[in-house]
Formats: sequence, C-alpha cells, structure tokens
Amino acid sequence: MKHLIAASAATTLLASTALASGLDRTGQPMDLIFEKGNYVELSFAHTTTSIEGTDLVGNATGDVGKSFNMIGGGLKTDLNDRLSLAVIFDQPWGVDIDYPGDGPSTSAFDFEPLLEGTMAEANSNAVTAILRYKLNDRFSVHGGLRYQQIDGEITLSGDAYNRTLPLSGYNVDVDRDGAFGWVAGAAYEIPDIALRFALTYQSEIEHDFALTETLPAALGGSVLNTSTKTKTPQSVNLDFQSGIAKDTLLFGGIRWAEHSVTDLVPPTLGRDLIDLDDSITYTIGVGRRFNENWSGSLAYIYEDVDGDDLVSPLAPVHGLQAIRLGIQYQNDKIKVAAGIRYTKLGDAVAAPGGSSAANFRDNDAISFGLKVGYYF
Repeated sequence: MKHLIAASAATTLLASTALASGLDRTGQPMDLIFEKGNYVELSFAHTTTSIEGTDLVGNATGDVGKSFNMIGGGLKTDLNDRLSLAVIFDQPWGVDIDYPGDGPSTSAFDFEPLLEGTMAEANSNAVTAILRYKLNDRFSVHGGLRYQQIDGEITLSGDAYNRTLPLSGYNVDVDRDGAFGWVAGAAYEIPDIALRFALTYQSEIEHDFALTETLPAALGGSVLNTSTKTKTPQSVNLDFQSGIAKDTLLFGGIRWAEHSVTDLVPPTLGRDLIDLDDSITYTIGVGRRFNENWSGSLAYIYEDVDGDDLVSPLAPVHGLQAIRLGIQYQNDKIKVAAGIRYTKLGDAVAAPGGSSAANFRDNDAISFGLKVGYYF
C-alpha cells in the first residue's frame, strides 16, 4: 500500500491557508521522516484569498488579503537499519494583510474607511533536523532541533486607531531574527495494514527582535530603535492512517497550537499588535489507489478557535472549514503530487483595542500545490 500512504500526504503542502489561526501556514508536518529509503522532495504552493468586510460607518474595506506563495523541501536518508535522518525546510508562519480603502463612502456621511492604510507583513523560514529510531517493527521515536527566522512590518492607519490616542500612521519594522526550538515524538505502526499513529510535539521558540518604531506625526513623528521578545507557539500534532479496504486508506490528524503566547508589544507603543487565540485543527480524509501508478485523496479540514469572533484587524478571520483534493503519480524513483484546496474562512469582527471596527463575512481562499519527490 505504499502508493496509498503517499496519497494521504500528497497535499501536506496545502495543510494551511492564508490566515489559519492568524499566522499558521504549514502545520509543520513530519511525514517526511516516515518515507521509505533515501528520498528528496521539493514543493511549491500558491494561495489566493478573498477577505472583504464593511466597517461600522458603512465603508467597504476592499479585499485586504494578499496572495502569497510558499516553498518547501526536504531530504530523508537511512543511516542504518534502525536510525534515519530527515532535514525539512518550510515557511511556517506568515501574514499578508493590506487595507486599501475602496473609493467613495457608501454611508450617509463622507467618512474615510476606518482601517484604510493598515497593513501587516510577516515572513518566516525554518529548517528542522530530525532523527528517527526504530525500537522494533512497530514502535519508533523521533526528535531533533528546529531553527527559524522571522521578520515583518506593521502599519496602523485609519480613524479606528484614533479612538484613545492618535495612533493612525504608526509603523514598526521588525528586523529578522533567528532562534532555536526542539521537536520530539513517537509513532506506532502495523505496516501490513498501512496503520500508523504519530504524535509530535514542537516547542515554542522565543525571538528577540530589533524594532524600528515610527510614531505618527500627531505624536511627534519620532523614529526610535527599540526591541521586544516574541514567542511562536508550541504545538502538538497527532497524525494517523490505516488501510480500511483493498486500495483504500483512511487518514487524518489533530493539531493543537498555543497561538495565545504570540504577542508583539513594541515598547514605545505599549500594546499588543497580534492578540491571537489558541486553535485545534481537525483533518479527516480518504486515499484511493486507482492503479499501479496513480492514486488520489480527498480530505475535510475544520479549525476550531478559542474565544469570541473579535480579532485583530491584522488577522480578520476566526476559524475555517476546507476541502482538499490531491492526485499523485509514482513509479519506482519519482513521485509527483498536485493538490487544490478550497477554504471557507470563518466570520470575524476586526476590533483594534477590543473595540469593533469592521465586520468580515463570507470570505474564502483557494490554494494550489505541487510536490516532486525522488527516491535514490
């Protein structure tokens, strides 16, 4: 059932989407360490979002979600009969939000959009090195180190940020910082029926960011060099698969991520610019082998986010549901997988400082992915 096992993982490059849990994009999968033999892969994914809302004075926000690309890759090799090594590259965290404004006001008064000009961008790269040791034919343990780099920029703009202080026009540039975390897990397998349960813990990672804060003109327009510490979430992934009939595989997973620890509080501004809630993401799907070379998979994803639907304007989504379809071709040496994912983004209320500013309803995203692997 090797093709079925591959089919279940064919679209892991589409594991997340534009604003799942605010920052989470890849779900940090560990499938590569379970590949057979020596193997290398490269992947590419593109996501197009539609995230539109209406502010409290009736102005359309425009489409605030920007399209983005992700690349990934990895190498897995057997060091001996029991010990194997995998090195994985991914881009786990990201934000691409820009409030463009949308022409004339649709309200009875000629107010500008409350969040016009607000933007956020965050980029990340991560490399994870993992060792897996087989205790016997069924049990194994895995663990290693993860190094990630993150940078970004945020601008607060519009009357929604002038309610208590004139903060419209504030900008912070977050310099790139790199830091280490760790990974640990275990797996149980029955190869004859393609059964596998894999549990993986990924630690939080703390970054010490150098900042450049630019105050609004109303507060003097000063440019200040400061710093702050920020953590990315710890998480737990439970992945499973099992053959349920000839040429048919059931697979899925549960991911918990503690996004609430991710705060960005520039010392001059003195308030959190991120303010995320913890999430649990559920996946269930079926893989099917059509013939010796071709297989496919279909999966449903549901993300449950803690708290109410009040969110940061920099991540105007609360939960999601998605359908993911994958297809794969494989021969003895080459594996090519492609996938498409449609995501219905959860309704949310953008609320800077906890005060409602804009409602976001009926938004979605479409993702496309391609992965090429080679056994050697």
